[in-house]
Amino acid sequence: MTGQPFPVEAGHIMMFARAIGDENPAYHGETPLAPPTFTMASAHYDPDYHLRPKPGEEWFGSGAGPGEMAEGAGGLHAEQHFEYHRPVRAGETLYAHSAFGRSWEKQGRSGRLLFSERITEYRDADGEPVVSAKTVAVVPEGPATRKDDAR
Repeated sequence: MTGQPFPVEAGHIMMFARAIGDENPAYHGETPLAPPTFTMASAHYDPDYHLRPKPGEEWFGSGAGPGEMAEGAGGLHAEQHFEYHRPVRAGETLYAHSAFGRSWEKQGRSGRLLFSERITEYRDADGEPVVSAKTVAVVPEGPATRKDDAR
């Protein structure tokens, strides 16, 4: 199987359930089920995930300074959709494949907004689909913060 491997571990499921405040007993034990949005945690296994801080590189989300976004950078997570083909269980490894989907524009109150989709398919070791996820991001056409206002 190809794609970014995502080992589904019982301890990871338990910690995820605690983090979202869900005490459902299905998320505990030796072979728990994963909570519905658990596959989003696969980013922890992706060394190239764009929001992951990297040693020696400036990270925009550190909070150490006022922060400054380049024009066209930044944006918001506008929507998230999941389609479940079967439950996710501890002890299996999923393989994530991501690709860009549609993109479109809308006129906002302060300018043009650029929307884009990213589709991630999670498959099991046999190549069977487990979860299909669609993320919609929106970026304002101009910078979120003027560079001279960020200091």
